[in-house]
Amino acid sequence: MTRRVICWRHGQTQWNLEKRFQGQTDIPLDETGHGQARRAARLLASLRPDAIVCSDLRRAADTAGYLAAETGLVPEVDKGLRERHGGSWEGLTREEIRRRWPEENARMAIPDGEPILDVGERVHDAIRRGLARVPEGGLLVAVGHGAALRAGINRMIGLPEEMRQALGPLGNCSWSLLGPLHSGGWRLLEHNASSLPEDRILGDDR
Repeated sequence: MTRRVICWRHGQTQWNLEKRFQGQTDIPLDETGHGQARRAARLLASLRPDAIVCSDLRRAADTAGYLAAETGLVPEVDKGLRERHGGSWEGLTREEIRRRWPEENARMAIPDGEPILDVGERVHDAIRRGLARVPEGGLLVAVGHGAALRAGINRMIGLPEEMRQALGPLGNCSWSLLGPLHSGGWRLLEHNASSLPEDRILGDDR
């Protein structure tokens, strides 16, 4: 397999600014988020992606729309790319969560939320579905959410659960690039990027 995947987080929202847990609450991009998405889309379009798949939550779908406008591609909506369901944490600030659930917060173990391993599996499955639309040597852009995309990347590169925090967060409108291992599976080529990767990263660096 020679296909590559870019996992692109949505632009900024008001809840991001307020440090509120968004989860699957459908919060729109704010003005800054639209600007971030517009700028990032111009960069990613120059990589000539073959397909776009996105979460159905509007902050991700609207972010994907900017890349669609630059490329002429029609994004495929896949609910598998939704953010992690946050249960009773959704809408609360980090400080509120830390104060009310100190132990659970330290482990990001949401008492009534979606298990993080389940999130990784569904994101991985959504990316696999998206890759079915991409030719060999092609590029898929998967547009989603910070926690969900990170869980999906962990699943793709095989990080064990106890090491999942080793991969840092994705900033708003930043992305990660994954490419195939020669022995099978995936390797992480760039993480939390906001500029174009070097040519050698996109090619074969054996």
